[in-house]
Order: sequence, then structure tokens, then C-alpha cells
Amino acid sequence: MGQPQQPEGTDDEGAAPTPPPLRIGMVGYAFMGAAHSQGWRTVGHVFDLPRRPVMTAICGRDAAAVRAAADRHGWETAETDWRALVARDDIDLVDICTPGDSHAEIALAALAAGKHVLCEKPLANTVEEAEAMSAAADAAYARGQLAMVGFNYRRVPATALARRMITEGRLGTLRHVRVTYLQDWLTDPQFPLTWRLRKEHAGSGALGDLGAHIVDLAQYLAGEPLAGVSALTETFVRHRPLPGGPSSGLTAVSADGTGEVTVDDAAVFTGRFASGALASFEATRYATGRKNALRLELNGERGSLAFDLERLNELWFHDATEPDTHSGFRRILVTEPDHPYLAAWWPPGHGLGYEHTFAHQARDLVHAVAEGRRPEPSFADGLQVQRVLAAVEESAEKNSVYTPVAA
Repeated sequence: MGQPQQPEGTDDEGAAPTPPPLRIGMVGYAFMGAAHSQGWRTVGHVFDLPRRPVMTAICGRDAAAVRAAADRHGWETAETDWRALVARDDIDLVDICTPGDSHAEIALAALAAGKHVLCEKPLANTVEEAEAMSAAADAAYARGQLAMVGFNYRRVPATALARRMITEGRLGTLRHVRVTYLQDWLTDPQFPLTWRLRKEHAGSGALGDLGAHIVDLAQYLAGEPLAGVSALTETFVRHRPLPGGPSSGLTAVSADGTGEVTVDDAAVFTGRFASGALASFEATRYATGRKNALRLELNGERGSLAFDLERLNELWFHDATEPDTHSGFRRILVTEPDHPYLAAWWPPGHGLGYEHTFAHQARDLVHAVAEGRRPEPSFADGLQVQRVLAAVEESAEKNSVYTPVAA
């Protein structure tokens, strides 16, 4: 007599059904490609998921480099043409980690091919591209496809806890939001003219690279959009050596000759939320000594919250309803199992890091796909951020005149 047949969808007798696969194809393999790979590779080993992510294919133009990236990061196959990846029948979700000038073309093609899409921020290089992407995402949602933009700093447990506390009314009516994002990797004037310094590829400089993050984070925490801005931008070094080869992360080598920097090096702007709360923003890649210093503070009638990305397991809270005799900012160590995302990780006091935000991003997207609900942040959220960035550029061009954000 033969052995009993194992029920379909189980690993062994009595085991829970194996979740159906979610087959991922990723375009891009540099800094963000490595970060997203870490997220996809890790998420299923930490969280119980309704779909099982499968790292099916990674794509890049250099055949040898993309094959090496596939081997290093755990992708099954490699492609050199993103169109071939999008057309594959064994891909359910396309993850876009390329420079901004290709986001719209790849995302639109992937949605048209019936794929779910995750696209790195900023969503596009122009408002017009972002509008087309958002409209395509709306149409795709009606067919059961989802599209999400990758603002990973929403997935830091401390910022997610801050959002929860604000929603619960711990700050009361919001009065002020101030956010800075400071880096220093461009302070050397001999750093080469990589794609991040060319408008045709990056769309903008520190504004889109760093400013997009802090605009999204400020609006996410405040729970409302910016209504208008007044801005200054500056390009401190206007010509740089040409690159001598491909860049890796935030490093590159120089070649002979120079080229013009066509994006901003820094942006400073104030803003007003729809409720009347005031905001201030600073984004620069020239803050000597600052490596990845994203800092924010929110002040409300009942209290304040403060966060520093370089101490990302901590959130600082001031409860203004307490007596003055013992009130003041206190540190919340965000490592408890009832804090956002942390039940799946380590015992209290064992901190997480930057890379974990990408596992959390993957976790949230997988759940959204399985449940058929719109993920957050959506392409519509990415479009709204793009409109804020456009208003910043317009204000700076008009000598800081207050500029409403398009609805």
C-alpha cells in the first residue's frame, strides 16, 4: 500500500499551509538595491506573512555586475533589460530602485503588465510624471494591483510610535514641526559629478534626495498635508570632476575634465499645514561632520515629541500636562514588544538599525497585497510630496515668495 498523500499546500503532515509565493523582480542593484534586497531576504524569516516573498530576478545593465549582485544578495536569476523582467510570467511584483529619471517608465510598464509595484522615493522627477503614475496606480487598483512608494523612515519603530501617540492625542493641537536632514558627503569639491548631481537623472539635489524624506515624514506624523511653502536653495560647488566609472552608494572616482552641477546642494524652507501649524525644513549634503542626521521635533498644546535617526531606537516625549516640578523630556527606548514591528524581533533593549526599515516596508506591502488594500504610502502620497517639492523649487526661483502647494 502506498504512503498517504500529503495535503496540497502543507510542508508535512499536520503542518500549517505554506503561504502562496509573491515573486519579486527588482530593477537596480546599487545602494538602494542592496537595501531592498536585505528587506526581501529577511522579512519572511522574521514575520509571519500571508504571502511568501521569492527573490526571483534582479535587473541591471552590466551583465557581470548584476550577476554578481544576484549571487551576493540572493536573487535566483539576473536580467539586463528591465522590459524583459517586467514581461516575465514568473514576476508578481516589480521593485524599482533606479535613478528617478526611469521611475515613471518602469512603473507604468509594470502596472500595464499586471504587476504590483514598489517604487523608491521620490516617486518621479516631475509632477507630471508623478500624476501619470498616480493615475495608473488608481486604474491598476481597480484590477487588483497595488502600488507603493518607498518612504522607509515611516517604518522606523520610533517614528511609527510617534504617529500612534499623535493619533491618540498625546500632543493635542499641533503648533510646530521642525525637521532637518543633514549629510556631508559632498563637502569635498573634488567629489565627481555622479548621476545624483545631474538634474536630467535625479530631478533635484538635496531637495529630492533628502527633502522628500522629511516632507513625507512631517506630513505622515502631522496627519495632514502642507498647504504652502517659502524656500531658498543653493548650489555651492557648480562644477565638479567627471566620474571615472560607476558610483557605488555615495562613493565614486574621478576622471579628467569637469561638468556642471545642475541640481541644488541645499534647500531651506518654511511651510504651513492646512490646520495652521507651522513647519521648517532644512536638507543639505554640505553639513560638515553630519553623516545621516535626520532630526525632527513636533510641538503641540499638550506635549512634544523629538526623534534623531542616528539614535533611531529612541523617542523623546514631553508631557506638558504634568506639573512643572517634574516635567520635561523623557527618553522612550523603543524596543518593547508592543511597540510597532518589535514583537517579531529581539528582547527589550536589543536595538534595531537602518536595514530593518526595509524588512518592515516589505512586511507591510506583503500584507497589503494579500488583503487587497491600498498600501501606505501610496502613489497618491508620493504625488503629494512631489507637489511640495515643486512648490519649493518655484518659491526659491521667485526669491522665496510664499507658494501654495497644488491640490
